Amino acid sequence: MKKVFISQPMNGLSDLQIEKDKTRVIKKLYIEGYKPDEITIIDSFIEENAPDNVNSGLWYLGKSLELLAGADIVVFAKGWRKARGCLIEFKCANEYGISYICED
Repeated sequence: MKKVFISQPMNGLSDLQIEKDKTRVIKKLYIEGYKPDEITIIDSFIEENAPDNVNSGLWYLGKSLELLAGADIVVFAKGWRKARGCLIEFKCANEYGISYICED
């Protein structure tokens, strides 16, 4: 079973927009030949709120990197090249040898 992490822009988007894009990426994986019983999607949506006394962007990125560490494959969703967190996740995947797929 391959574990798939989806790196997607989230800043400024509603929960519904984030979920819609994630669903689109998952459907695309199935179309491209990944079978539902062969992959597990890592839920990278962090519902917990960052503490008041921290840089919230870095806090969420840290949580995201913890999840990324368990991935076999990363899918970088549309718009990832314009999102700081996604760019850092790309650098980490590349540097640590995690396979990836880029939408754009």
